[in-house]
Amino acid sequence: MTAAPNTLAIINARLLDPASDYDGPGALLINDGRIVEVVHGQATQHPEGVTVIDAQSRCLAPGLIDIRVKTGEPGNEPKETLKSASLSAAAGGVTTIVVQPDTDPAIDDPALIDHIQRRGAALDLVNVRAAGAATQGRDGQRMAEIGLMHEAGALYFTDGDRVIVNTRTLQRVMSYAATFNALIACRPAEPWLSEGAVATSGELATRLGLSGAPAIAERIQLERDLALVEQTGARFLVDQISTEGALHTLARARARGLEVSASVSINHLCFNEIDIGDYRTFYRLDPPLRAESDRQALVEAVRDGLIDAITSAHAPEPAENKRRPFAEAEPGAVGLETLLPAALMLHHEHGLDLLDVLRPLTQGPAGLLGLEAGVLAQGAPADLVLFDAGAPIVVDAATLRSKSKNSPFDGRRLQGKVLLTVVGGRIVHDAR
Repeated sequence: MTAAPNTLAIINARLLDPASDYDGPGALLINDGRIVEVVHGQATQHPEGVTVIDAQSRCLAPGLIDIRVKTGEPGNEPKETLKSASLSAAAGGVTTIVVQPDTDPAIDDPALIDHIQRRGAALDLVNVRAAGAATQGRDGQRMAEIGLMHEAGALYFTDGDRVIVNTRTLQRVMSYAATFNALIACRPAEPWLSEGAVATSGELATRLGLSGAPAIAERIQLERDLALVEQTGARFLVDQISTEGALHTLARARARGLEVSASVSINHLCFNEIDIGDYRTFYRLDPPLRAESDRQALVEAVRDGLIDAITSAHAPEPAENKRRPFAEAEPGAVGLETLLPAALMLHHEHGLDLLDVLRPLTQGPAGLLGLEAGVLAQGAPADLVLFDAGAPIVVDAATLRSKSKNSPFDGRRLQGKVLLTVVGGRIVHDAR
């Protein structure tokens, strides 16, 4: 290995690179924020005059890319700021976050896109990017300045948890976005079947007296959205798919050649509707937790590569918004710091290969959003996570960096500890 001044070398690592399907011993040489050399196999020589980190055979992978992160900034900073979200991301091995547009005001013009990204860059922690609102004020009626936001750096366009009910509006959004190949994301939930629902329809919701939405509401709305994709030729992301029926619809759309991708929340891979228990509001999510058969189908979709991105669905809510009767509690959970160990449950408990677990956390979202990151290759950004895949941890919500502590993993025993997070060649988190 050769080196230039001010170079960082990480040696004696287990390299995990989903983009090249490499899982084996190796080392990386980093200079000026980028990977300048990748060594597969044991490196016999250490570069001179550089900072050397001995990974001690722990896992070294591309930093995680989380495409669905809510913050309170601007407008509701007590929930979460860009700084607290960035600190949480760094502690969780997440090197790029994509901020959702459901702020106050909504991120629906290029000035706000620029503000979010400049603010994130000034923090000098992780890469902070923004998704733009698909409609003005996320009202579902008037198309936002998608073209100008795209030029300003918005990575995709979505109204977040709000369904664009007006089919004509969504058709216009898709048609316009298709002219410059912009990505449109929608969470499928048929609004009339889902209105007022806080759980999935079934025996449990009935027994608990909770208003439920049938799982088919997701598939019905997805069928509409995909019909518009077929007509307009838009690039489309199914945001937070959560049911087996919707997965079948997605697979058929791909078989027809539609450019459709899908994300899933880590919560829907790890929990099912039974976890609600006796009205535990930290499991009050949107979409609601589903049946165990749906969860199992989602896990298999990750294994088969049908899922392009696993997200934390980070949605901070202070205690006063969660410690209410279940039907009145705000939906959402923080997840940036627990994303990696939670995802590793798919490896430890379901037998997925580590590369298959990491692919929708790294290469998948990078390819979806056109980012350089997500790969261990010469010339790629040095955005990395070093972790011990087998290290036991107990999640303590009180110690999370997020300003809100609403974690459904609180008290849960997981395996996988983030030891080091590197962004642009800079160490932004070190827990060795």
